[in-house]
Amino acid sequence: MNFYNLFKIAYTALLRNKTRALLTMLGIIIGISSVIAMVSLGQSSSVSINEQISSMGTNLIMVMRASQRQGGVNIGSGNVQTLTEQDVSAIRQKSNYISMVTPVVNAGGQLVVGSNNWPGSLQGGDVDYLAIRKYEIASGNMFSEQDVRNSAKVCIIGETVRQNLFPDEANPVGQSIRFNKIPFRVIGVLESKGQNSMGQDQDDIVIAPYTTVQKRILAITYIHMIMASAESEDVATTAADEVRNIIRTQHKLKENQEDDFQVRTQQEILQTMGSISGFLTVLLAAIASISLVVGGIGIMNIMYVTVTERTKEIGLRMAIGAHNRDILLQFLTESMILSLVGGIIGIIFGLVLSYVASFLLKWPYIVSASAVGISFLVCAATGIFFGWYPAKRAASLDPINALRYE
Repeated sequence: MNFYNLFKIAYTALLRNKTRALLTMLGIIIGISSVIAMVSLGQSSSVSINEQISSMGTNLIMVMRASQRQGGVNIGSGNVQTLTEQDVSAIRQKSNYISMVTPVVNAGGQLVVGSNNWPGSLQGGDVDYLAIRKYEIASGNMFSEQDVRNSAKVCIIGETVRQNLFPDEANPVGQSIRFNKIPFRVIGVLESKGQNSMGQDQDDIVIAPYTTVQKRILAITYIHMIMASAESEDVATTAADEVRNIIRTQHKLKENQEDDFQVRTQQEILQTMGSISGFLTVLLAAIASISLVVGGIGIMNIMYVTVTERTKEIGLRMAIGAHNRDILLQFLTESMILSLVGGIIGIIFGLVLSYVASFLLKWPYIVSASAVGISFLVCAATGIFFGWYPAKRAASLDPINALRYE
């Protein structure tokens, strides 16, 4: 029996029970669409996270205060005063792979303009702060080196702060705001960057000279963090090692002493987030694959019912000359049609589902060609694997007993 006849007989048999065939395919449809949607959304989330982290600068290197330990327990950085302006100067003078560097201090407080107020964060930095963090000025200007030296009470605000403190002002440059009762003159407004990968609003920020925050807000002489930018992404790791060695020398640490600071790069964060995202994608895809097994069991169950219902038909075909192989291929073809048609519908539904989810979450829409290809192969394998035993049982029937079956 040729393939065309096998397909025609199988197709006719399935059409006789359309509802049952559709319900049988439902398990495969759900399984395939779930796998494709999970893989696609996993890759989309990974790309989205990478883009948002990269928006801070893939060359970014951060030096932070070391965590304190008490009785073997990590209690955080607290008020550890290990980083100073001298460390920043040493990096500027001695590093061969750093293009920009800035000290960073931060303070939290209430921002007030007239009757409007907003709980905000005041970030103190140098003139290179915006370039290192990949911020752009929408209106106004960045503060100057003279403003840093003079601890000038000037600031640049993010779009979220502008909307809450100056709801009626298109351009608040030149206006004044109060931070914990200390007045600051707004000299610039940042372009909007939206939320980062952690859900933090990057526009909810006020940037001022770090010396101003040190002396007028916090009354401290040390700094909270050092941010630096490597000359290129290729030398980011080398630059981070160089910065670490410079600060160890600056802090006069011996070889057997641990660092009293921490050095982190954006590439490390990207790798960590990529590993987590990849693990979650595989985990979700594995969970979704359970639906495929359930769908396959459904196919096997229905094929058993079909063999039982058509026992007399099988006996009649054998009586007029059909071989065991023909009966086997006939029922195997029906099983594969159920699986493949269900798989195709599942692939289409999975692509649509992932597109809608990506659109709502504002993630890039990514179609995983490998996931689609593997899903199609899995459909074929499912049809063969779960349809084989019922088809083998049908082919093994005795023609005489089959004809007598009621």
